[in-house]
Amino acid sequence: MRRKKTVLLLGGSGLLGSSLRRELERKIARPDWREEISLLTPSHQELNVLDFCALEHYVSELEPDLIFNCVAHTQVDRAESEPEQAMLYNRDLPKKLGELIKGSRTFLVHYSTDFVFNGEKKTPYTPEDKPDPLCVYGASKLAGEKALMALDLENCAILRTAWLYGPGGRNFVRTILGVCGRNGEARVVDDQKGSPTYSHDLAFWSVKFAENPRSGIFHVVNSGDVTWHGLASEAARLVYPGCPVRPIKSAELNAPATRPAYSVLDNSGFASMLGLELRHWRDALHEYLGQYGFLGGAAQ
Repeated sequence: MRRKKTVLLLGGSGLLGSSLRRELERKIARPDWREEISLLTPSHQELNVLDFCALEHYVSELEPDLIFNCVAHTQVDRAESEPEQAMLYNRDLPKKLGELIKGSRTFLVHYSTDFVFNGEKKTPYTPEDKPDPLCVYGASKLAGEKALMALDLENCAILRTAWLYGPGGRNFVRTILGVCGRNGEARVVDDQKGSPTYSHDLAFWSVKFAENPRSGIFHVVNSGDVTWHGLASEAARLVYPGCPVRPIKSAELNAPATRPAYSVLDNSGFASMLGLELRHWRDALHEYLGQYGFLGGAAQ
C-alpha cells in the first residue's frame, strides 16, 4: 500500500493560502486522489510559525512531502515603518524553513514578488534579471530569496508573482469597486505597469507544478500587462459602467513606499515547463467578478 503524501500549507487563511487550500481540497475530493494526499493547514493557534522552536518540532514530527509557504508581510507601505517585522516574516521565516528541509525529502514552495525589481526595464523581467528593490517590502522579499539560495537547496522553488487579487482577503480590485460604489468615481495611478494575477489561477498552477516540482526561481503570473488605472477601469466597466476612473500620478499619492514603475514578469518559462497557456489577466478578472457576485451586486 502506497504511503499518503503529506502536504503542509502555511498561511492557509490568507489571499493566496485560501485559494491553495480550495484547489488542494478540490483535488483530494477526486476518487483518484483521495487516498494519495493528506493536507494540513494549521491555524495560528495550532502553530505560530514565528516561534521557530515550535515550527521545527512541528515540521520534524510531521515530515511533510511538500510545504507551501504563503505566510508573508505584504503590507507594502506599513513595511517602511516596521522593517524588522517585514524581515522576520519575509526573510527569517523562509530561511528557517529552508534550514529545516535541507537534506530531506520535503519540497518547499515559497512565494516572492515583482517588487524585487526596480522597474527600470521596458520589457518583461525574467527570472535571470538582477533584482534591485526600491522599498522595504521588496528588500525583505529579496532577502528571503537570498537566504534560501544561500542554502543551496535542491528541494526548493521560489515562485515570484504580482498584483494578486481574489476571494478571501483584501485586494485592489475589490477595494476599487468599493470606492466606485461609495463615491461614484475613483482615482488610480496610471504610471505603474505590472502583471495582475488571480489567486485561483496561481493556486492551480502551483499545485500543478508541485506534482513534478523543480528547484529554481520562476515567474508565475497571468499573461498580459496593464497599469493599475487600466485594471481598475476594466473592473469598473463591468461592475459600475457609469463610474469614471480618473488617472493620477504616483507622486500624488505621497505613499511611504516607492513602487517600481514597470514590474511586468515574463511567465513564458514557467508556462513552457508546465505545458500550459497561462491565461490573460482580463479573462481571469472577468471570471473573478462573475464567480464572486460582483456582477450580480452581491460581491463577497
